[in-house]
Amino acid sequence: MQALIFSAGLGTRLKPITDSIPKALVPLAGKSLLQWQIERLREAGITDIVVNVHHFPDMIIDTIRRNDGWGCNVQVSDERDCLLETGGGLRKAFLDGILKRNEPVLACNVDILSNIDLKAFVGAYDPQALGVLVASDRPTQRYLLFDNDGRLCGWTNISTGEIKPSSLQGVENLTRLAFSGMQILSPRILEKMGSVVATKGEKFSLIDLYLSLCEAETLCCYVPENYRMMDVGKIDQIEEAERFAENLE
Repeated sequence: MQALIFSAGLGTRLKPITDSIPKALVPLAGKSLLQWQIERLREAGITDIVVNVHHFPDMIIDTIRRNDGWGCNVQVSDERDCLLETGGGLRKAFLDGILKRNEPVLACNVDILSNIDLKAFVGAYDPQALGVLVASDRPTQRYLLFDNDGRLCGWTNISTGEIKPSSLQGVENLTRLAFSGMQILSPRILEKMGSVVATKGEKFSLIDLYLSLCEAETLCCYVPENYRMMDVGKIDQIEEAERFAENLE
């Protein structure tokens, strides 16, 4: 198993901190967000890790080198010329040969902390499925929709009533779960990206990709037990995020 940490975002919600450093290097309880993620992956036995970069890319690259990847083989997918979002970033890392095309990849966001048991999650990966998405029953405005077998069917925004695909309008017995930003994907995902690239270009989100594939492919949900997560997305959440991170150790 290999991993991709999405670290290329501008971190605009964390201004003014991110006016001088990238989001990935925002400190929490003595460690950067990136270090927290890499060390947790290492503890789960995942040591081949790719980090994509865009905002202050050289700072991230230098930090990885100075720390010898925190005991992991950390490579960089450089997006300094164009920020590609999550789907486009995953595609670039595969196409550039930085991600291996014969191994599944655990992809996660650098700014989302959680208490998930990564070893259990890796153990739940089904190589017959195109992917397994971590989701939970927590309040939000946007939900993924799953059938009774835990298979992804679509997406909805409950504040606007929008449903994708529209054919799900009125369909009952679908389970609404909030996406966590973490997933394990089969390397076959690369060959399935053609239709979304044709419509959106090289810059697209993983949710765009999933919704383009879910009617024909199997994308499953994984709901961790006693799941707690925190999106470190706002400047006024830093103190709370530090307490959350400290409780993960």
